[in-house]
Parts: sequence; structure tokens; C-alpha cells
Amino acid sequence: MNKNVINLMVKLMPCFLLCIGINTFCNAQVLNIDRENETDTVFHKFRAFCTFSFSNQKQRKNLIDFTNTNEADYFLKNNYIFIFLNQTDLAFNGPIVNENNGFFQVRFRDNDKRKVSPDVFTQYQWNGIQGMEYRALAGINARFKWLEKSKSDLYTCIGVFYENEKWNPFLGSFAYKQDSLSLVYRSMLRLNVTAKFALKLGKSIDYVGSSYLQFPLNNNFTNPRWVFDSNLYFAINKYLSFKIHFDSNFDNYRPLPIDNYYYSLTTGIQIKI
Repeated sequence: MNKNVINLMVKLMPCFLLCIGINTFCNAQVLNIDRENETDTVFHKFRAFCTFSFSNQKQRKNLIDFTNTNEADYFLKNNYIFIFLNQTDLAFNGPIVNENNGFFQVRFRDNDKRKVSPDVFTQYQWNGIQGMEYRALAGINARFKWLEKSKSDLYTCIGVFYENEKWNPFLGSFAYKQDSLSLVYRSMLRLNVTAKFALKLGKSIDYVGSSYLQFPLNNNFTNPRWVFDSNLYFAINKYLSFKIHFDSNFDNYRPLPIDNYYYSLTTGIQIKI
């Protein structure tokens, strides 16, 4: 084997071990925005990304953590795009499920060409540890382009969405069990205010951040849910990137007596197709 190839493998080994060995998460469980920092100088019909991390360790029983995120983009010739997203987080301690959350999302929007454009979306999600058996939502935003350059961009959105939820404190993975709790069904409209920005920090380093404020359109309007989501990408080559993901959410208008604040920190490898 070529000596240069061997040296490169040795250099990349710590990153690979870090990707599969570090994995702490508690998903924010709200709307997510795609990476949105690819160049648009060449027309592509289809693009896809896959990010994953996995760890397995023997304690009293086998402790297994797995996180997977997938994105598929279908480009239309009128500069619109369909985006398909899904994420799954699983953690097992032997046969016991410690973590089971994720989402599926479909959205239709402009491909970063228009100053003002519609952004239509629907999403289904769940989070067993928080007692969320499901949340189904659909909505529409007005999307505004403020900055679009080769090394940075800035977009904001304002709109509404309708969410329908079932909260079940009897789920096996629910972390806040109390005998007095019962099933909760909740439906409402929410005002959605979003800001997204991206920066190219170096030749092989990209940063993407998103902030969400989601106001209940009822008498709890002054108790919005605030979420911050960020991703740092280190390109290894044309097809592989090392990814560090952080998100957090604060919400004191929760239907079950769970924590107001959650955060997530995950690392992994992103594969670009």
C-alpha cells in the first residue's frame, strides 16, 4: 500500500474513533431545517446526505447508542425543491429502551433564488423519553432571503403551523413516571419565526445555525418554545464530512411535568451522494 495512503489513514483514525465513540443526545423534537449550504452553480436533479454514529459498550448489559440522519433533495427546473428529512435516535441497555425519538419531514420551497418565497412543510415525530407518543404538524412560511454569498447566507421565515399531539406517560422509555399522570391530547396553531444562517469558516469547514421561536396561538402566547440548532462540518473529502451537531430547546408550556430545557450533542460521519 502506498506510504501516503497509510499516513492519511493514521491521521484520520482518531476522527473515526471519535465519531463512533462519542454520542450523547436528547433530541429537540421540533422543526428542522436542511443543511442549505451547497452551491447552486450547477443544476442537480437529486442529492442525498446520510449521517450516522454508533457505539456499543459492555456495562452490566450491552449499552447500544445509534443515531442516523438522512436528507434527500429533489430539484425542480423552476428553482423549487422538495426536501425529505428523517432522523432516528435509539439507545438500548440490554432489552430496555432508554431512548427512542425521531422525525420524518417533507418540505417544498424555493432553491435559494427568490427574495420572498413560500415554504410548505409537514412533519411526524416522536420522543419516548419525554412521553411524546407522536406529534403531527403541517404549515406554511413566508421565506425571506437577506444574504446569499459564496461564504455566507442568511434567511428568515414567518408563518403558522398546526400541531396535533399525543403525550403518553405510560411509555416504557418515559423518564418521569408518576402514578398521577394520564394521557394528554393537544392540538393548536402556532406562530413560527425562524432565522437560519451559514458560514464557510475555511476551505473544508462549514457552520450552519438555526433559531426557532414558536408561539402558541392561544392564551399561552407569551410562553413560546425556543430552539437553537447548529451543525459544524469538517470535510474529509468530496463525499465524507465529520459532523458535530448541537441543539437545545426551552419550553415551559409542556403538557407533562418534564424538564423545561433539553440539549443534544452528537458527532458522526456524513456521507454525500
